[in-house]
Amino acid sequence: MNSILVYTNKLTNRSRYMFRLYFRELLGLELKMTDNLEHFLAADGAKVSYAQQSLTDELFFYARHLLFETGICEQNISVFDWEGNAVFFATGKTSTLPFDPFAAGFYLVSRYEEYLPHIRDSNDRFDAHHSLAYQHKFLDKPVVNQWAEMIRKKLSEKYPELKFAQKKYRFEPTIDIDNAYAYRQKGFMRTVGGYAKAFLNFDFEDVRMRTRVLAGLRKDPYDTYDYQLELQKKYSLKPIYFFLVGDYGVNDKNLSIQNRRFRELIREICDYADVGVHPSFGSNTEPARLQVEISRLRNILHRDITKSRQHFLMLKFPNTYRNLLDRDITDDYSMGFANEIGFRAGICTPFNFYDLDLESETSLRVHPFAAMDGTLHSYMGLSQEEAIEKVKNLIDETKKVNGVFTTLWHNESLSDEKQWQGWRKVYEEIVEEATK
Repeated sequence: MNSILVYTNKLTNRSRYMFRLYFRELLGLELKMTDNLEHFLAADGAKVSYAQQSLTDELFFYARHLLFETGICEQNISVFDWEGNAVFFATGKTSTLPFDPFAAGFYLVSRYEEYLPHIRDSNDRFDAHHSLAYQHKFLDKPVVNQWAEMIRKKLSEKYPELKFAQKKYRFEPTIDIDNAYAYRQKGFMRTVGGYAKAFLNFDFEDVRMRTRVLAGLRKDPYDTYDYQLELQKKYSLKPIYFFLVGDYGVNDKNLSIQNRRFRELIREICDYADVGVHPSFGSNTEPARLQVEISRLRNILHRDITKSRQHFLMLKFPNTYRNLLDRDITDDYSMGFANEIGFRAGICTPFNFYDLDLESETSLRVHPFAAMDGTLHSYMGLSQEEAIEKVKNLIDETKKVNGVFTTLWHNESLSDEKQWQGWRKVYEEIVEEATK
């Protein structure tokens, strides 16, 4: 038996969304839902009720009000520990669990708190330090997956004949190409500007390195593509690359899409890896740019572009995801924080974006990532050993729940040059651990 019947006295878009996420996607069960009490009582097999009181001999979960509400308002949340797990939305003793995993899961996965008034960082982003998960020290746990395991355990005890689909842990490395080369292919004005900046900062090492690269005496430090391919073959990786192809701006400094070598690089990488668009920082204030950038990449590769990750991890709910949906993007990989590692949405498996303003589940698949190179090195200021240890902990947590562990790295951080000296070893150790 792999089917379950769920009853609630009112089926809403929110409750349908969460029942599908838990029972169908995370537990792999065939799901049936009903608000017909007579039908539920007469049915045989595994049954779950989500209400204010139990009905018969089913598995009963006390329902808090969040999934029956519409609109967005401040929620009174008290996080507490239960059997070593962070939980919230407490319930009574008669409930199968002492908290409501469906309401709590919805709060995290929908990013409810990011719709509420909040102070944004210097780049106009939601700051990890304002999140419920960071403030209550469970950002490093995929709690929604953990809660799904609790539900699985209770179902197995109640209905031992129930068969769950077996989920397998998976590692998914992703690479952002914000700046394809440090010195090559920059053009006359940018090259002169680079020299001038280095001289003004008395950075004579940069002057020396730039000169040697331009003279063909050494490889460009950001040209780490052969090394990445070696890793891909060694560990049987299936990476996804995201290319910034927007117009030049203060926060968008990749090569021009008119650059022949840049176009060749994109095609070369597409031969051995999946490729998506990296919407520019500027596209957030001018959404029409997004279509231009998608079209540019599509014209280079002669294939549909369906994957994306926001440059600078710019996410504004619900506008960013609506813009992607309007332009036929099916999968986005921006769900993670810039200044802290961990699980921004409390989950380590892909899920559908729920538009809180429209109160509807969408077709956009959100792929959370757990660790970024710049977060470890620049925001958190970790040593190489500390970074490896922190990320290994996230890998372990993901493996425990058979989730997907996704990393975000850049070609420049694999250079082993300047501030990134020694960080190739960090990445290799992470990849080795993640692929075990």
